[in-house]
Amino acid sequence: MDNLVIFVNYRFIHKGKHFYSKNLPFKGYCLSLFCRCVIIFSMNIDYCMLTNSFDENKKNKFDVFYGLLTETNKKFNLTAITEKNDVYLKHFADSLAGLKYFESGKSVLEIGSGGGFPSVPLKIADESLDFTLVESNAKKCGHLEQVKTALNFDNFVTVNARAEEFARKNGEIFDYVTARAVAPSAVLCELTLPCLKIGGKGVFYKNYSEEEINNAGRAAEKLGCRLLSVNKYALNGVAGERCVIIIEKIKQTSDVYPRAYNKILKKPV
Repeated sequence: MDNLVIFVNYRFIHKGKHFYSKNLPFKGYCLSLFCRCVIIFSMNIDYCMLTNSFDENKKNKFDVFYGLLTETNKKFNLTAITEKNDVYLKHFADSLAGLKYFESGKSVLEIGSGGGFPSVPLKIADESLDFTLVESNAKKCGHLEQVKTALNFDNFVTVNARAEEFARKNGEIFDYVTARAVAPSAVLCELTLPCLKIGGKGVFYKNYSEEEINNAGRAAEKLGCRLLSVNKYALNGVAGERCVIIIEKIKQTSDVYPRAYNKILKKPV
């Protein structure tokens, strides 16, 4: 997919002004102009397309995960989406949309793991990724431990803690941070970006929104990071656009962050 020539719109941001250049070929590299370069393009995805190269073992693990997810969901709420085709598209395929942004063998922090998205699909796809999952709900942590055992995952650690409390004690140690459907962009940035090493990246799954993108960029700058790219996609047959926001750590985050959660919500960075 990375070698496919896709025609895109480049949006350049320089000193608060936006510059557009339409229909330039994108071949998997980032064009560096001005202060920041945000690449926005669109593609339609589905589960079969993203798992076409997977072996039967990986595909079977998705089936096992689906069974665990729906059985546990009968005991307490993990997801409102339970029909098989919907889960495979709206949870599994959506999680895999960000796979190409993670380098194999690197450490990944996920906050608000819930049912295990995007972490479990990403781990099935690339078992070399070293995951730490932070989830404040003890029952959901139990579910994630069951998944770990059933799928025979190594380097897949669940921590029952609040994200801001974990971040205060674990700054600057992860190669990647990620989250999906957890919080508004500015809140999400403050909860996660302090945990990134310099040179590390945030990979955030969001519904596409100019406001969310602008808030992510503004928060990133205050936290020693920069908005690197916004990658749009659509799930086949599902209304609305999704995106993966990529943020890069370029300097150490101030010890002020993250603040207490009520302050984060009351006055986002």
